[in-house]
Amino acid sequence: MDYLERLIKEKLAREAQAKTRRHFIKECATGLGGLALSSIFMGCDPLGRPKKKTELAFSERDLNPLATLSPPHNPKVKSVIYLHMAGSPSQLEMFDYKPTLQKLNNQDCPASLLEGKKFAFIKGVPKLLGPQAEFEQVGESGNWVSDFLPHFKKVVDEVSFLKAVHTDQFNHGPAQLFMHTGSPRLGRPSIGAWSTYGLGSENQNLPGFVVLTSGGNTPDAGKSVWGSGFLPSVYQGVQCRSQGDPVLYIEDPDGISRDLKKSTIEAINKINKEEYLKYADPEILARINQYEMAYRMQIAVPEVMNINNEPENIRQMYGVDPGKESFANNCLLARKLVEEGVRFVQLFDWGWDSHGTDHTTAVDLGLRNKCREIDRPIAALILDLKQRGLLDETLIVWGGEFGRTPMQENRGNKEMGFKGRDHHGDAFTMWMAGGGLKKGASHGKTDDIGFSGIEGQVSVHDVHATIMHLLGFDHEQFTFEFQGRHYRLTDVEGEVIKEILA
Repeated sequence: MDYLERLIKEKLAREAQAKTRRHFIKECATGLGGLALSSIFMGCDPLGRPKKKTELAFSERDLNPLATLSPPHNPKVKSVIYLHMAGSPSQLEMFDYKPTLQKLNNQDCPASLLEGKKFAFIKGVPKLLGPQAEFEQVGESGNWVSDFLPHFKKVVDEVSFLKAVHTDQFNHGPAQLFMHTGSPRLGRPSIGAWSTYGLGSENQNLPGFVVLTSGGNTPDAGKSVWGSGFLPSVYQGVQCRSQGDPVLYIEDPDGISRDLKKSTIEAINKINKEEYLKYADPEILARINQYEMAYRMQIAVPEVMNINNEPENIRQMYGVDPGKESFANNCLLARKLVEEGVRFVQLFDWGWDSHGTDHTTAVDLGLRNKCREIDRPIAALILDLKQRGLLDETLIVWGGEFGRTPMQENRGNKEMGFKGRDHHGDAFTMWMAGGGLKKGASHGKTDDIGFSGIEGQVSVHDVHATIMHLLGFDHEQFTFEFQGRHYRLTDVEGEVIKEILA
């Protein structure tokens, strides 16, 4: 405690020295009355929670930025598993059944649908393309699901659909950034970073935000989609692998013992602490925490990332392939991670860009194969969480960065060699499952060919506001000051989608 008390006193002294008269006038614009009021309420932390008397002006999170925190409002879930299909799956072959589009198959697209619209590749007048899958209403909810997803049909009553999500981005990189950071430009924190900043982690031996990828590539927007932006870097996602070592360089080199590693980190962090006393840079504290976290992860991560210790029936349930990178492996790992207290698990699966340039990207061939890769693991994830009593405290989110057009893609006024669809942000489908949601709900509706939303349209900001609400935050109050402005995940928009809340 002597060191902590000295740290607090020196930090307060530096802050007092940094307060110029101009800064004093700016901060105390309401005069002495404002000072008296602040002494009554004792101030709030960055999340709007009153500070304890023992905290003074020094946040406890400075010393342990991943310490578990309670949200300001009653949370419905404790953790999130976000399943992102990078490249954007076609809702018209999976969840948004359009028999009228089937009747109009191969007819010219009406000019009214093309005027003033921007497409990534479509030129001239494309042909309408009917659904390339068979649909049926399933479950007690009667929601439509295609034959591309036979296993998902068994859990459809656990899911809440959003059938008319829209975005103003139509290229992958900006759209992925928008979907995960609330902005199509670089520099904003990802939703996983916001979540761990607001809630910390329930397991101090594991990262609060873990990222798993499959499909052979990272998203088009790169690792910025799980970055921390202007938040301290300790809140960025930690990418783990389901093939090989779960984290690069997690094993010590030959000749380096556990005790020597500990002594090395202690020596480095002693220097870091002295640097923090001089400069009060929060990134120094983040660095200290990351060194210590890395040391603890060497023991905890290999155990939790080992799917071989799961019962055989569970491995068969997911369809895992131990030792390889796969979406199935990542779904099982996601369950293990939230079970161990990880706050936010992000799964990116690459390969959903169904342009029809070849058979792997055709909506009748390649898309069916991609659905086969995710169908069984997603159904298993939902059922496994449910049987363990974890589904009610976990939120699962599924979707891409946008949807696909009801028109056949053409380039240079020529149709592709295979059946494909262009990028489309006007209306697409996402779904959520877990705590705080109406089971079997379906909100929103598109027109007869699935081009535009006509009922229950929701934006990306609305999706973010809903996720934050389920985690126990008012998205309008959950902010971080940066460059003189209070930023939030939802920028200046967003409303909670109450229609799908239980």
